[in-house]
Amino acid sequence: MSTEKIILGIDPGTTIMGFGIIRIQGKKMEFVQMNELLLQKYSDPYTKLKLIFERTIELIDTYHPDEIAIEAPFFGKNVQSMLKLGRAQGVAMAAGLSRQIPITEYLPKKIKMAITGNGNASKEQVAKMLQSTLGLKELPKNLDSTDGLAAAVCHFYNEGKIDTGKGYSGWDAFVKQNEKRVKK
Repeated sequence: MSTEKIILGIDPGTTIMGFGIIRIQGKKMEFVQMNELLLQKYSDPYTKLKLIFERTIELIDTYHPDEIAIEAPFFGKNVQSMLKLGRAQGVAMAAGLSRQIPITEYLPKKIKMAITGNGNASKEQVAKMLQSTLGLKELPKNLDSTDGLAAAVCHFYNEGKIDTGKGYSGWDAFVKQNEKRVKK
């Protein structure tokens, strides 16, 4: 009896949102799609968030992922950049949660470690390893889509391991795990 699972990986961003989709059959991983949502032509930050939400919903409705893996924001010195990135991630997560899809966050270092064995690997090294592992003919110009794909592959590699990061199966699970953040 073969079980199939679809994993959507997202690299959130307010300039470019990268995403990748893999199909798992048994223990075998197969590339489905990767692409990016280009947002740099929009100046209004709320339009960007709306487009991230709508594109994520469109991906969910088209590919019916069983799980979503999302890259967690890394800590940088620019607070405004962190805030924008957190909003983009939150909107993508809200889209998944609205469809009751379990979401797991992975730190960039954890994703790089899972793909290359080196938590400090470059985007190019991650992309080349994915190309080799999944038999991709060519790599995209922007590597945000391979970053999204890397999140999905990382999730597959970490399946069944106890420490996979924060995971939520829906709004109820999020509220239960974050009771102090919810106003009653």
